[in-house]
Amino acid sequence: MADETGNDSQMVEGEDLTQVDELLQGNEMAITEVATPPTTRRRRKKSLVWEHFTIEDAAGGATRACCKLCKQTFAYSSGSKIAGTSHLKRHITLGSCPKIKGQGHKLAITIGTDNDGDGTVERRSKRRYRYTGYANASFNQDRSCSYLAKMIILHDYPLHIVQQPAFTAFIDSLQPRFRVADVDAMEVEVYAVYQKEKENLLQAFSTMPGRISLTIGLWTTSQTLGYVSVSGQFIDSEWKLHRRMLSFMMVSSPHSENALSEAISSSLTDWSMKEKLFTITLDNDCSSHDIYSANLRDYLSSKNNHMLKGQLFVVRCYAHILNAVAEDVIALIHGVIYSIRESIKFIKASPSREEKFAEIALQLEIPSTKTLCLDVTTQWNTTYLMLLAALDYRQAFITLETVDDNYNEAPSAEDWKKIEAACNYLRLLYDSAHSIMAAGNPTSNIFFHEAWKLQLELANASAHEDPIFSSVAKDMYEKFDKYWKDCNLVLAVAVVMDPRFKMKLVEFSYSKIYGVEAAKYVKVVNDSVHDLFKDYVAQPLPLTPAYVEQGKTDNVTANGNNTQATQPSTGDGLQDFDIYLSEIATTQPSKSELEQYLDESLTPRIQEFDILNWWKLNTLKYPTLSKMARDILSIPVSMVTGGSSIFSAGTGGHMLDDYRSSLRPEIVEALVCAKDWLPYSTTAPEALGSELLKID
Repeated sequence: MADETGNDSQMVEGEDLTQVDELLQGNEMAITEVATPPTTRRRRKKSLVWEHFTIEDAAGGATRACCKLCKQTFAYSSGSKIAGTSHLKRHITLGSCPKIKGQGHKLAITIGTDNDGDGTVERRSKRRYRYTGYANASFNQDRSCSYLAKMIILHDYPLHIVQQPAFTAFIDSLQPRFRVADVDAMEVEVYAVYQKEKENLLQAFSTMPGRISLTIGLWTTSQTLGYVSVSGQFIDSEWKLHRRMLSFMMVSSPHSENALSEAISSSLTDWSMKEKLFTITLDNDCSSHDIYSANLRDYLSSKNNHMLKGQLFVVRCYAHILNAVAEDVIALIHGVIYSIRESIKFIKASPSREEKFAEIALQLEIPSTKTLCLDVTTQWNTTYLMLLAALDYRQAFITLETVDDNYNEAPSAEDWKKIEAACNYLRLLYDSAHSIMAAGNPTSNIFFHEAWKLQLELANASAHEDPIFSSVAKDMYEKFDKYWKDCNLVLAVAVVMDPRFKMKLVEFSYSKIYGVEAAKYVKVVNDSVHDLFKDYVAQPLPLTPAYVEQGKTDNVTANGNNTQATQPSTGDGLQDFDIYLSEIATTQPSKSELEQYLDESLTPRIQEFDILNWWKLNTLKYPTLSKMARDILSIPVSMVTGGSSIFSAGTGGHMLDDYRSSLRPEIVEALVCAKDWLPYSTTAPEALGSELLKID
């Protein structure tokens, strides 16, 4: 604005509200204005209020100040008399302006100088703004304690952080009125957060339309005690996939036969889900899996009416089997891997050795751009990448041994062949893992395609003419084949619920795997899908208003076998035709939803296909089949959640640290469960997320 209107700040009126919001949002601040040096020009308006007001001419030669935000006007001058700016400051700082009041803040404005208040200015400078604290901020002890508890939960801080002098000094510097709770009081706060979030989740579960599938994890401690974690996965009424921790229960012997069944039964009772259990996915080593499977089937089958006679009841974790097979391969060539690690250590020990190795690679014209680096021994994918890079520099390692007497770790020709064989088959596991991790929604239908390809590749590799290659492949195939035999049915049933594949992919893949015997295995899948559909038909189908309306017009029933109603005569003289239609409808029942679904052409395979959205859009068309699809697609075939790394999951049990192990079991459960729930809670801070439920 011009000097007459306070042109000490160039502002566009349309941006005024944005600038004030920036001053007010999150931290209400006091603004310090640095005075400008005296000049011989017309005196500039120095008050900060002119950042928010303009001067407008009024009748009789008077002027009025107009608020840029709410457009209210105030008296400023009448001829030579100036009204001052105090009333203008009050309008802005005390929240009188309705625009600022709507933001729920008050702005404090202070005047300062460029040299901490000595009244002199050494040089001309622009205005400086600095934070000087809250203006009229309210303080709530209980709310602050609750947020402190949430901070401890979300970031795994120890409860005794509240007793650490540095922490208490930090809190005192922020808010002296805040009384930091002791450890016992903080335990109460943590448990209160847990209880509140549990109530919210119970309410969300009450609207769950389908069944729930569980994932079970085993945790050990440095003591003889252990914990069993139980998580539930389901698809909600909006066809969104969710996974939530249900319990973290201490058991005296986590590897005993009754530990899992007791933990599962207790969790189902606690969450009122006894009748909603669909499948269970176990996170344990392959050798003990069969014991758990048999025990769980016997224990829970008497308490729950399982679909398909429990054939889909216990699922083995796909991520676990990938890791288990990969770790077996690495164990098979551990001696060779040791040589590669030592070779890389030797080269990385000094810059001169790295330069020498690089020169050798250049002389040999090795085209690889891979970088030699050591692996993380607990993550097999890094070992695979290390071996892959080393394989490219095979000739460089051999040459280095001939020119450097200090280097004697080069693998032999046979060792290099073992590395080549291992990399060749680890690549299959590596690519499969990445395909799964790339899926935004890890619904159960995505796993069949990965599993059948791996089964076929390993079966063919077992017959490799090179004994080293076939030896590695046979060990991998033996373990994965056991997984395939246990789980191919649940994977196949899941992919049938994918409208892009249905039974066609099952028929195609089984013909590749089983050859002339494929028809027998295809029939098992087809019969299972039909039997499962009959189980759902036998259940009462809740009618939504939209479905009732469709039922009136289309006469579609749950089992799809009712005859069509005879249409009323329209007076067109075709009453005999109407009778004919009624007769053929009686003698030729209409197709069931399942048959109609399977007979329809496949949905085009597009890159961004959303299977959950497809079923959401086709729920009215397939009211019963969509219920079946909802439950099947929510089966957690992998324990690893979306966005997490399969490679870091490992195959061994989880270990609870000594600090957590020392806490009371109910506090451990509160900490673990609340950490899982809080990021999706409506009671959490805005930064934690706004959606109530979302898989993660």
